Amino acid sequence: MQTEKQHWAILGGGFLGMTLALRLSRQCKRVTLFESAPYLGGLASVWKLGDVVWDRHYHVTLLSDAHLRSLLRELGLEQEIEWVQTRTGFYTNSQHYSMSNALEFLRFPPLTLIDKLRLGATILYASRLRQWKTLEHISVSDWLRRWSGEHTFRTIWLPLLRAKLGENYKKASAAFIWAILARMYAARRAGMKKEMFGYVPGGYATVLAHLGTLLAKEGVTLRLGEPVRKVESISQGAVSVTLENGTKEVFDHAVLTLASPLAAHMCPDLSPEETRCLQNFEYQGIICASLLLKKQLSPYYITNITDAKVPFTALIDMSALVDRKYLGGHGLVYLPKYIPSNSPDFDLSDETIEEHFLKGLSIMYPQFQRGDLLAFRVSRVRYLLPIPTIGYSDHVPSISTSVPGLHILNSTQIVNGTLNVNETIQLAETAAARFARFPARAGVESTADECKQAHRQPVA
Repeated sequence: MQTEKQHWAILGGGFLGMTLALRLSRQCKRVTLFESAPYLGGLASVWKLGDVVWDRHYHVTLLSDAHLRSLLRELGLEQEIEWVQTRTGFYTNSQHYSMSNALEFLRFPPLTLIDKLRLGATILYASRLRQWKTLEHISVSDWLRRWSGEHTFRTIWLPLLRAKLGENYKKASAAFIWAILARMYAARRAGMKKEMFGYVPGGYATVLAHLGTLLAKEGVTLRLGEPVRKVESISQGAVSVTLENGTKEVFDHAVLTLASPLAAHMCPDLSPEETRCLQNFEYQGIICASLLLKKQLSPYYITNITDAKVPFTALIDMSALVDRKYLGGHGLVYLPKYIPSNSPDFDLSDETIEEHFLKGLSIMYPQFQRGDLLAFRVSRVRYLLPIPTIGYSDHVPSISTSVPGLHILNSTQIVNGTLNVNETIQLAETAAARFARFPARAGVESTADECKQAHRQPVA
């Protein structure tokens, strides 16, 4: 009897869905990838800003991003990465300060020498700590107060926590700050203590074009601009995917890479406990403005903002990292504002956001002229990252659900890292290895061994 390959549906065309699709196709599975937008990329997608095409949100590659760099190597792009030693700034008490090396850190006026020693000890200790799970049971504010002291917490840590989590910082565990510091110090170790960031010329537009081409070459069916309404269980362990237009298609497995609340809404056959678990995750969202300017604004790649008068929570000057020849000779600035997923700010018009943000920019940079602005665009993402609450890893849902053939894979399952492209790719690789061991349904063949032979590279 002739059998068919397992047919997998992947919902979501971000790096999580794309990497998973690539790996499953190389296990000789038939893969169809659905993306509601007419383009690939998800949070890493690109758009046009004036006459420049660049990333919709700010992204960099670190020297320690092993999974991302491995994928770029597959795409023939790793050698194209341009590495740059960047600088970091702080804006506090209406003043700009450079915090790019140890000497500048020691000169930082808002902190006393004792404050600086305690802050340095906190960062060093966190960067060397390996037993991260114990930090999940301590609030981030209590842990930072204990190690850095009240004044340093109020002056440095609290504004930075509020910048990322708003008042939800009160719910976050110390594992949140550990994951951020661990990633940054891993990059410094890989870069010989220098803050080296990298990018592919052309930004993620280049990466996505190469990855899309590779997916097509590997036989992945890309269904762009086709939103999915519902995923249900049907007979013999298969699943039905209902598109927004009402069309139904049957697959052996479906993997949803959507945020947990969206996945819960889309899967009516989940148990009440599973639905409740998915809906209980609290997410931070983001409003992120992209500004194309006539010239570079700041000497710092990132300026951390601790001044409450500024309406955005950081300033990222991409033109302090990216050669301006890739930006049409212009400056490119991102102004992110992290807010709860239910914030009314999501309903503000682009014009209102632009007016508020430009006023804030004028506060930080009095020399900024509105005539320097060439383009201004606003991105809104309600479900950006789950808040790492106390005991977070104890509540992470399984990838495979109680519904046969239905799997949910998303950033809630990143339990010892931060949301970035590298961690997302690692999550996809881990899931793909798990799915490789799944038995096939009756009448459906599993051809993983044959596929490994087909994709084996010739020995030089």
